[in-house]
Amino acid sequence: MDQSLSRKRSARDWVVDSVAFLLAALVGLILYDQNDQDAIPRWLFAADFVTGIALCLSLWFRRRWPVQLAVIAAFATVYSETGGIAALILTMTVAVHFPFRVTMMITGLNVLSVAAYSIVRETEDPTIAVLIAAVPIYVGTVGWGLYVRSRRTLLQTLRERAERAETVAKLEAEQGQLRAREEIAREMHDVLGHRLSLLSVHAGALAYRPDASTEEIAGAAEIIRSSAHQALQDLREVIGVLRAPVGELPQPAFGDVPALVEGAQRAGVPVELELDAPGALPEHVGRTAYRIVQEGLTNAMKHAPGEPVRIRVIGAPGNGLTVDVSNPAPKGRPGDRGQGLKGLTERAALVEGRLEHGRTPEGDFRLSAWLPWPA
Repeated sequence: MDQSLSRKRSARDWVVDSVAFLLAALVGLILYDQNDQDAIPRWLFAADFVTGIALCLSLWFRRRWPVQLAVIAAFATVYSETGGIAALILTMTVAVHFPFRVTMMITGLNVLSVAAYSIVRETEDPTIAVLIAAVPIYVGTVGWGLYVRSRRTLLQTLRERAERAETVAKLEAEQGQLRAREEIAREMHDVLGHRLSLLSVHAGALAYRPDASTEEIAGAAEIIRSSAHQALQDLREVIGVLRAPVGELPQPAFGDVPALVEGAQRAGVPVELELDAPGALPEHVGRTAYRIVQEGLTNAMKHAPGEPVRIRVIGAPGNGLTVDVSNPAPKGRPGDRGQGLKGLTERAALVEGRLEHGRTPEGDFRLSAWLPWPA
């Protein structure tokens, strides 16, 4: 059964029901007026009128009991010509709202009632002629009802598909936001981790140099203040992006690697950089290379303070880009250096590269990555 039968009647439904009632009553009265009162008993003539009016009134309830009223109409039209149009409308209602099997049963019952009508009313035309005239009318009515049903089904299917597509698009947008926020969280870890490592280096220098001059202490304090201020600015920027519906942090580029190394050198970290990568590096690969260098410097300052750091970035289009960051590993330190390296491994895999890290036979800690660089 069509679910539209159980919903509240709309303004359009009221208009359609009113038109159906007026059409059935008007045509029914015309047919009743054309009856030959002398050819049928008076009681049958009166029953025809009463039954026809009742069937016309039943059209107001056809949305509640469509099949039941269609069955009653089929039996009533055995003797009532006034209710014929109402019976047609009730049959069409069943065709619109019910499956084909139910529609065919109601249609067959109505065709039988037409045959019985020719016998009960003793029409001048033979029964076969009455059927030949009536069957096309019922077939046309039922066909129109089936067309309306198929069109409604198609529209409902298209509407459901549109709603489903809208839901899927909304879910994909939400997943995109989650991925963006996850990327922002990684950026926050990398940026703030590096800034705080620089702060730790300068603070450690002040702690181990009690004999430093006033100018040196003031210079180190100024660097600490400037780095702390920059870290707070980075944190505010990250929080602002996280509060927005969708956004991205300003992304570093491969060309920022020398500036990154210079910042570490100003902090007192002995860093040696070998950079040989001529050509235009893809943006996403360059950003990954920058993060690898940044994470290597951060880990070196955190786990091996004061030790020299060697950075080697070499590559060319078609051969790929190799990034190596190594520093002496203090004895007793574990090889695993936290979640940052796991994040870098994922970053390298996302650009179809690979990353390795661990102790070398010489006792150094080495972070090595290969990233694709298309020709």
